[in-house]
Amino acid sequence: MTSPSTITMFGADWCRDCVRTKRQLDSLGIQYTYVDLVADPSAADVAREISGRTNIPVVVYPDASHHVEPSNDDVEAKLRELSLI
Repeated sequence: MTSPSTITMFGADWCRDCVRTKRQLDSLGIQYTYVDLVADPSAADVAREISGRTNIPVVVYPDASHHVEPSNDDVEAKLRELSLI
């Protein structure tokens, strides 16, 4: 489901943090795969396996690290670390 060269975000449209993180990635022009947990509820199990938690969004980076409910600053710092912005 996740490719090592892409960012994958697990989220839902009812989640304000998900909407905020999606908006941030879009505004930065970052290519990512969005996994809609409303459309694909079974993907919530995948997100939970990755994060060990039920909180969303879960953002998985190309280096296999991840954030759960990241702030915009967390996401920006990680994208800079990976030289994606």
